[in-house]
Amino acid sequence: MQGILLIAAGGAIGAVLRFLVSEIAVKYAGTSFPWGTIAVNLIGCFIIGIMWGVFNALDLGNNARMFIFVGILGAFTTFSTFAVENVTLFKAGEMHLLAINVLISNIVGIFLVFAGVYLSTLIFNR
Repeated sequence: MQGILLIAAGGAIGAVLRFLVSEIAVKYAGTSFPWGTIAVNLIGCFIIGIMWGVFNALDLGNNARMFIFVGILGAFTTFSTFAVENVTLFKAGEMHLLAINVLISNIVGIFLVFAGVYLSTLIFNR
């Protein structure tokens, strides 16, 4: 039961953070492209990379892992919204924007996970 409560608490935090980051992205970049979803997913990729390195270096326990990875980051990032936005771009005939969205989200996202792991490894292997 404790694990479920930790995931729920982390999920609440992640969902609110996702909303705030998305709102900031829309405010500054507009709604013609899914910048909010890209922002949360790329930030989430970098943070999960960092946290992966932190958890490999330190014994923080399973409860902390559930709270951060499943709760906060699970609610912060979003694959379903990414998918819906791509279908919307497809239906609108915006194939170039769809391709850009897929490429940025996947290539840059994977790079940011590696970058986060590398950064945390540098910090904790000193």
